[in-house]
Amino acid sequence: MEKEWETLRAWKERMEQELDRVVAFWMEHSHDQEHGGFFTCLGRDGQVYDNLKYVWLQGRQVWMYCRLYRKFQRFRRSELLDSAKAGGEFLLRYARVAPPDKKCAFVLTQSGLPVKVQRTIFSECFYTMAMNELWRVTGEERYQNEAVEMMDQIIHWVREDSSGLGRPQLPGTPAAESMAVPMMLLNLVEQLGEADEELAGKYAELGDWCAQRILQHVQRDGQAVLENVSEDGKELSGCLGRHQNPGHALEAGWFLLRHALRKGNPELRAHVIEKFLLLSFHSGWDPEHGGLFYFQDADNLCPTQLEWDMKLWWPHSEAMIAFLMGYSDSGDPALLHLFYQVAEYTFRQVSTAPLSLESPW
Repeated sequence: MEKEWETLRAWKERMEQELDRVVAFWMEHSHDQEHGGFFTCLGRDGQVYDNLKYVWLQGRQVWMYCRLYRKFQRFRRSELLDSAKAGGEFLLRYARVAPPDKKCAFVLTQSGLPVKVQRTIFSECFYTMAMNELWRVTGEERYQNEAVEMMDQIIHWVREDSSGLGRPQLPGTPAAESMAVPMMLLNLVEQLGEADEELAGKYAELGDWCAQRILQHVQRDGQAVLENVSEDGKELSGCLGRHQNPGHALEAGWFLLRHALRKGNPELRAHVIEKFLLLSFHSGWDPEHGGLFYFQDADNLCPTQLEWDMKLWWPHSEAMIAFLMGYSDSGDPALLHLFYQVAEYTFRQVSTAPLSLESPW
């Protein structure tokens, strides 16, 4: 047990070092001092190779700066807060395509002109997260008003009338539900409800609805987590129905673990660990070369996505979060073992810094 804790402490120190290094990189290279907002197309040397600004990434960076400022004493620095506020003001000025309408652009020019709109809710979700965190660190109600108004608009699009997204209702389009939609809404329920009894109560039913919709993606008698299902929770035909995304399933898993913790539901926690963490990981892990495949087909046919066998960094980040969270909640050492497995692969293959930690397993 002592060796296990030593290894965990060593990984904690490694993660802290990586976090400091990453934050310093983005603080130095990503800020647009002329127009505001952040550059996100950066080479490893920090050079900007495209000055387009993706709204969801702008929102994520504002959220991250604010969360670090709020949660960690070593990041309680004025330059971090000032950068977050500048990024938030850029979003307020330019993210929405035609104010007062709420629809946000997907991508903007460097100066903030809209380039492209996606017929989804995801730019708006990250806009909401950014505004809520800005309110938490500044106390300025205008940010919170933006967050709640956008949240209510997203709920309207998802549960009542999606026509405002601009997606045409074609007669041949299957009535499908992507797991990403209830996932993101569940994440927003936690974000807005944190230490806020009024909003936690307002969105409590929505959180339960999201969890139920995500759980419908466990199909084939519990042997597969599918990315898309019908609106009534059945498997769809064809490639769309067989499509699997291991990283998304693991991410949904830790969102559901947080929900189970808030609800005090150990049965849900156990189900999530079994289906969204363990099943998704073991089916998605490459037994020959290691790493998580980007996409899979539930019948082991060739996925239609040409990049299906790539090993992207983000599914491995989601896996590390999920396994640490599962271990923290359950105490199951098998989950800690899987964290080590993913962490060692990720830092060996993705990180540019040397890996010097050994697992006790």
